[in-house]
Amino acid sequence: MRCTNRLLLAASLFALLALPAHAQGDRVGQGLSREQMWPAPSADDWAKPCLIHFERTWADAVAVAKETGKPILVCINMDGEIASEHHAGIRYRQREVAELYKPYVCVIASVYRHNPRDHDDKGNRIPCPRFGGVTCGEHIWIEPIIFEKFCDGRRIAPRHIAVDLEGTEAYDVFYVNDTAGVFDAIRDGRKKLPPAKAPIVRGDRPVLERVASPAAEDRAAVEAAYKKGDAKTRRSLLEAAKKAENNDQLDLLRLAIFGLDANMSREARNALAKSKTPGAAGLVGDALSVPMDDAQRDALIATLKKLGHLSLRARWLAGVHTGLASTSSTVDVNRWAGVAGAEYPAPFGGSGGVQHVEERTAAAQERPSDPAARIELAEATLALALKAPELFVGNPRLAKLAARHSYEDAQRLAKEAEKLGATKWRVATVRALAMYYSGERQKSYEHAAIAVKELPPGDTGWSSMAVLTVFAESRWKAIQAAVKENKNWPPEWLSDLHAAHAILLRHPMGTDGQVVWHYDFLDWLGIRYRASRVLRDGLARFLDSPRLHEKLRERVLKYRGPDALEAEYDRLLNEHNDTARLGRFAGYASMVAADSHRRARRFQKAMDAYGRAIQRYEEAMAATLAKPMTEMERGAYRYNNRNSSHAIAMAHASRARVAYQLGDDETAFKEILASFKRSPISAGSRGGLGETPGETAQMLLARLRKDNKEQLAGELAAALSNLDQKLLAPDIGLQEPE
Repeated sequence: MRCTNRLLLAASLFALLALPAHAQGDRVGQGLSREQMWPAPSADDWAKPCLIHFERTWADAVAVAKETGKPILVCINMDGEIASEHHAGIRYRQREVAELYKPYVCVIASVYRHNPRDHDDKGNRIPCPRFGGVTCGEHIWIEPIIFEKFCDGRRIAPRHIAVDLEGTEAYDVFYVNDTAGVFDAIRDGRKKLPPAKAPIVRGDRPVLERVASPAAEDRAAVEAAYKKGDAKTRRSLLEAAKKAENNDQLDLLRLAIFGLDANMSREARNALAKSKTPGAAGLVGDALSVPMDDAQRDALIATLKKLGHLSLRARWLAGVHTGLASTSSTVDVNRWAGVAGAEYPAPFGGSGGVQHVEERTAAAQERPSDPAARIELAEATLALALKAPELFVGNPRLAKLAARHSYEDAQRLAKEAEKLGATKWRVATVRALAMYYSGERQKSYEHAAIAVKELPPGDTGWSSMAVLTVFAESRWKAIQAAVKENKNWPPEWLSDLHAAHAILLRHPMGTDGQVVWHYDFLDWLGIRYRASRVLRDGLARFLDSPRLHEKLRERVLKYRGPDALEAEYDRLLNEHNDTARLGRFAGYASMVAADSHRRARRFQKAMDAYGRAIQRYEEAMAATLAKPMTEMERGAYRYNNRNSSHAIAMAHASRARVAYQLGDDETAFKEILASFKRSPISAGSRGGLGETPGETAQMLLARLRKDNKEQLAGELAAALSNLDQKLLAPDIGLQEPE
């Protein structure tokens, strides 16, 4: 059936293209380029609403098709492809085209994301700006289903596939040279299919009856009624949603779960716990981020487990949330509750040098049956192996050879100490680390698990930190491998990893790099609320970590936007009351927010944010200067002062550029001179949007001369001539705080 339809379509298109030019009309034309055939949408075109009515999921589309007797029309679209852009930006926004698509139940498939989120923090849907009523997640999730069912292994866009009520492909339109050919196929193809049933007037139905409907129009009406309704209406809608077993009103439940009414949130979670459809897995996972009693949490996790045989995602989320909710039997976090910020010894209690090994060797020879002397020698030997690159600077081959022999000796000595009765965790730690650094990773993980289970909370040295890190890595790799192979994995692995990092955050030798690693892993798992908590806790300890601030900026900007980014740094400044350490990061956050506003053409908001960036950098410099400083701290201040002055100069230049775009030459003139005065050496540096202060000044100078503003032009020309002309060559631009 598919092959026949495609052959017929190809034959008809070939015949069409073989017609004389006058017979083809606007379809192919004479000598038209692809750009003329598929004109690109303008900003005004994109501002118009998408008028094609798309269902939210494939299952919904199938159900609506059976209810109405309409065939399904699958629309496949691709960002950046010229014909796809034309369809999405122009044709899908025209009323005559929307009328042409009405006899079909339409779905849209596209793998590209246009909004960072599908729902806001209150559970409201965020429609895709390209395709209207669907979210980006919906048009992304449907694509693999369409690809598997109808695309014969070829991802082609734009593409329109009609599917009859039996699920059989009726026609498939792609590689057509103009819109007329596409629309003719859609129009003529519908005539060859059975007629639809009598039209359904959905708006005439009571809203409670519409809860049972999978149609996007009914779903939207139900969600709107919930948002506008009183407590009685909302409760009635949730009760109706509980009864609609085969049609989960997931977006309705999401509104209730993330709303401000705790009772409605509880009712919605109860309804969600009874869900039987695989699509509910994502919402269950999100719902578990909301505070709730243990019974409800257990019920939701049980729902994920029940859905696991239908959905890989449900099985995955069940393992994740079970692991987060349980306690590690290997790592005892509670024993470390009081440990934080203590002084720590050198690795293994010694310098790691040759002399230390000689001292431990002599002690072991004097007391050959003493397990403590033997394990101390093993630890000293391991420390020497770790220090080999320093001892053999300039000869990496010899360093590698010496380290290998020392790792072997450390393992041998650890085994001897074990036979003598040495402390179990110290033996396992030496063996784990010696194997790890000599390349025997898998074996090292086994010994690391033994070591951390016996690890005493009083040991705050390098070895305990290192073996915890190795153990966490072992769990991470095991989970990652299971995910790639679509295998189940014990939830305790995640409990272990989470517990190990909880200790590392308190460990005196813990680092911000470990926090970043933990955060990235949780973010990869999709556990946003836990990832945010790790980031917050990490910043509480490592307040001036550039890596953690980078993650914070990325996260807040992605999920909450530029206004929230500045608000987050206001919160941090108020919470920690440490402008000297935080001010530079707050200033850079305002720069990032301002650049984001400029990209969206919110020019006044950009001007204001650049102004706040300048203020925050100035305050940070003043606060740092007011504090007593050691000589080392003064050196850091001078370095940061140069960076801050550069950032301030770039902020002034960006304000000048925005003022230039707004036609305010006087403000642009003042700001660009302020930039040159603050940091002349920044004139050739590129800012966040790619332009340099020098380029902005030259553009402004040309316009001032054109408009006969001679005085301003003369002053600006003089300022430019006073700069080292080499500085006007583009440079690397503004850097984030270090």
